[in-house]
Amino acid sequence: MIGVFDSGLGGLSVFREIFKILPESSYTYVSDAGYCPYGPRPAEEVIMRADRISSYLVAHGAKIIVVACNTATAASIRYLREKFDIPFVGMEPAVKPAVLKTKNGVIGVLATQGTLKGELYHTTLVRYASDVKVIERAGTGLVDLVESGETSGPVAESLIRKYVDPMVAGGADKIVLGCTHYPFLADTIRSVYGDSVELIDPAPAVARRCAELISEFNLCTNGNFAYFYTTGKDVGMLRSMAEKHVAGLDRKDKLFGNLTI
Repeated sequence: MIGVFDSGLGGLSVFREIFKILPESSYTYVSDAGYCPYGPRPAEEVIMRADRISSYLVAHGAKIIVVACNTATAASIRYLREKFDIPFVGMEPAVKPAVLKTKNGVIGVLATQGTLKGELYHTTLVRYASDVKVIERAGTGLVDLVESGETSGPVAESLIRKYVDPMVAGGADKIVLGCTHYPFLADTIRSVYGDSVELIDPAPAVARRCAELISEFNLCTNGNFAYFYTTGKDVGMLRSMAEKHVAGLDRKDKLFGNLTI
């Protein structure tokens, strides 16, 4: 099966894109809600969690693992690829497409503190964004909103304005969603700013890369199950978000439950 994990519910924004391309594959999704958010945690702790979850997924038949979390990718992807003998797909802030599309020469990057401080992000900036202005904001509190299911309404709008207003005022016409939780806030962002900014979500590209590796390594991921686990207490929210946002999931043998690892 295809293993997917995140600090919480955000990775479902990546899972749904993979599922669109590979609906006949089997999946196990792990929401590490007991340790969410990853952003403020030390890199060593994030690596430890990524190691434990990946070990679980490999032991239960994962042929490929998608690290559907920017913070976890930045901290642990190199370690995971060295330790485990299967392909790993990580997240990379979509700076390159934002730079290619910007007409103003200004882009915004909305991400977690952990991602913005990571080596991967800074390498990406040096490689692709040397000729544009980049306005960065750490979206503190946005992950918690998504985890609670509060992706719209006055509280969400107020917090989004706090981070996005300075980007728009600075001339950004493209905003990179640098955390997998943030696409669930996209409708609210668009309702506030309309067509003045375009949101750049890396999830579709990650899904395509996952499909490419499955083909390249001739991996058999066919089946008809999708298991969703959380290390937190609220299985109901995981079920609600998965069934609401992943089209066609009703065709799968589904299981939702708690996981202690």
